[in-house]
Amino acid sequence: MEDKKAEIYRCGKELFSTKGFKDTNISDITKMAGVAVGTFYNYYPSKDHLFMEIYVEENEQLKRKLMESVDPDEEPVKFIKKFLALNFEGMSSNPILKEWYNRDLFSKLEKDFYEQDGFKSISEFMNRATIELIKKWKVEGKLRDDLDNDLVLAILNSIFYIDFHKKDIGIQHFPHLIDYIVEFVMKGLSSCLK
Repeated sequence: MEDKKAEIYRCGKELFSTKGFKDTNISDITKMAGVAVGTFYNYYPSKDHLFMEIYVEENEQLKRKLMESVDPDEEPVKFIKKFLALNFEGMSSNPILKEWYNRDLFSKLEKDFYEQDGFKSISEFMNRATIELIKKWKVEGKLRDDLDNDLVLAILNSIFYIDFHKKDIGIQHFPHLIDYIVEFVMKGLSSCLK
């Protein structure tokens, strides 16, 4: 039975990658997987749930890859800006993750992401890695030591959460806005401003 679920997942991922979320339907997935439509529903209540499972896995892989590719010895402002730029680049180049920037689909994806707890697994990994960076940067005198690590984490996470409101802010302003916010926030967190 797990083989069928894995095949549905694999076919869904392939079709979402080539056709996009909107143009992929359950019958396409089941036909490619060689299973009945009813079998699909044994594993997933909807196309949305399958897509979100794939999306979360792709996003987690991207975040892990990014954490391995950035240099923790860089200055915090450069580190965060580079991480965000690489994240945007990675999301934009991955056909599944790119759906996050699809204006017609964004509200639905965001809602599904929260409802299906997609944020939980990604944030658990990112929070652990970020807390370690915060501790390192404090020891090196790159961040204020008068602020609790959890508060610094919350401040840094707020930069990432802005991504969820890019539509409200204006997608056309988004890349420049993030750049400035990172600079302003990191300057405020640096030890030279105590």
